[in-house]
Amino acid sequence: MMLWEEFDRNEIFVIAMLIIIYAIFFWMPKLFPRHITLLFLLIGFSIPILFDFTIGGGMLNFYQVNDSNAYELTDVLTYFNFAPFAYFYIYFYVKFNINKVTFIPYTFGWTVIGMVLEAVNKFMNVIHYQNGYELYYSVIIFIVVLTFTGLFYELVKKKDPTF
Repeated sequence: MMLWEEFDRNEIFVIAMLIIIYAIFFWMPKLFPRHITLLFLLIGFSIPILFDFTIGGGMLNFYQVNDSNAYELTDVLTYFNFAPFAYFYIYFYVKFNINKVTFIPYTFGWTVIGMVLEAVNKFMNVIHYQNGYELYYSVIIFIVVLTFTGLFYELVKKKDPTF
């Protein structure tokens, strides 16, 4: 792993987003026990890695993160940027008292947020599509991942006595 191929706007954007996202995360009132918070941060960190190693590389190679297909320090920082979004999704899920009726609109709303953020990342050269991949293909990925995250939260809530 190298530091970076070039230090330009995508690295500056990733670092700036890291500062902003974690400032918001630490500023927000705490809603969950520490171990639940860490669990959802871990999910938010690991799911992008899963996609990066499946559709982002290997035989499919639909996108490249940052400046090259080789791993850079900024790629890891990009994964850390994703971690709080799973937490935010669950945080507002609880705050807005999402239920079976409101789950689908809530998830579609977060899908729109994810698509906008992905478009901004594409504009800032954090993501480079290749081999015919288009932005709108990510809609299904967001829907599946967010649905999984919401269902996982419901399972954790049932199994964890600290709720």
